[in-house]
Amino acid sequence: MLETFGFTLVALLVIVDPFGTAVIFASMTANTTVAERRRQAIRATLIAAAVLFLFALVGGWLLHALGIGLPAMKVAGGLLLFLLAADMVMGQTFLRASPEEQKEGAEKHDVSVFPLAIPLLAGPGGMTSMVLMREQARGDPMQLAAVVAALVVVLVLTLVCLLAAGQVARILGRTGGHVIGRVLGVLLAALAAQIALDGVRESFAA
Repeated sequence: MLETFGFTLVALLVIVDPFGTAVIFASMTANTTVAERRRQAIRATLIAAAVLFLFALVGGWLLHALGIGLPAMKVAGGLLLFLLAADMVMGQTFLRASPEEQKEGAEKHDVSVFPLAIPLLAGPGGMTSMVLMREQARGDPMQLAAVVAALVVVLVLTLVCLLAAGQVARILGRTGGHVIGRVLGVLLAALAAQIALDGVRESFAA
């Protein structure tokens, strides 16, 4: 249970990137009031939580309905997460909100749904991770509880960072945010490779 909790926690922390997202959120809401920023932070976190919990609950059912096995999902999910890791390390925008999307969000009064909740908080990487973690739990209540607990911890930390977005942006700065993002990207690449390798090994074993 602790291993599942730790693995899920690290994966989600790297993918959701609460500190980096807080820096982006601060720049997108620079001209809004503190009360409005707080409202958008809470709304975005709730929306992201609903999306990720939904994928955790019905993602496995969807795989079975489509005839997709867990090994195939691990390989595909590992490759997808690796692309996200490359995005973070190289500073590209394969799977995250592009600069144009971030600019569009900044020009809108409310950025809580797009691009903050989706795709910054609940993007393809997070959705895929929840499906993978749910399937790896194999119906074990304790394992499922560990996955849910890790998700809750990450969401709470994310909300705290968003509520303190101004302070986080000032402390980290643009350079600090880039450094943290790249370090976390390397860790995510290793996790993605391990997931894909496990899928290949299980595929051949079957």
